Amino acid sequence: MKKETHIIIDNNYSFAQALAGTDAPLDIIDRLSMLDVIYYSFDGNKHQGQIIINNELENDLEIIFALMEELKFPLGKAIPIAAYSWRDHNSMADNNTSSFNYRLIEGTNKLSLHSLGRAIDINPLQNPVIYADGTIAPAGARYDPDKEGTFRKGHPIVEEFLKLGWHWGGNFAHLKDYHHFEKT
Repeated sequence: MKKETHIIIDNNYSFAQALAGTDAPLDIIDRLSMLDVIYYSFDGNKHQGQIIINNELENDLEIIFALMEELKFPLGKAIPIAAYSWRDHNSMADNNTSSFNYRLIEGTNKLSLHSLGRAIDINPLQNPVIYADGTIAPAGARYDPDKEGTFRKGHPIVEEFLKLGWHWGGNFAHLKDYHHFEKT
């Protein structure tokens, strides 16, 4: 078994860098926090990334990331979406786990809960969105609930989110958004 000697730092933004370029109003920004998170990546090593989240949800994410670390549940990466010029599709295509992104729900004029830091997307390539017409996003993703890094009904991480009062996109009726968790 490989002995862990160090943690690979995937991102080390300041709070200002992690929010650079956002259109979010100050009252929303004032309710955000940046968490340094430790996780195993698909390379088998421990990594450190960063998540911008509503400060009311910090404890929940600390619990979730501790469980992911304990289970050695792999994440692609966790980098604030500012690194992707606030483009959700680019972040998803890079298998990035992220929370805050001041944007509309795709295809609507309604703000997403990501805009308030009250939603997180985890491993979009393993846990894609599957629309009612069968379209899958991000492009090239494939949902296989038996693959590493994938969520399914009854998964311990899904169950922990639900226990903490979050909703899982895998339970949505109109589409399946397997990477999405939100708390209102």
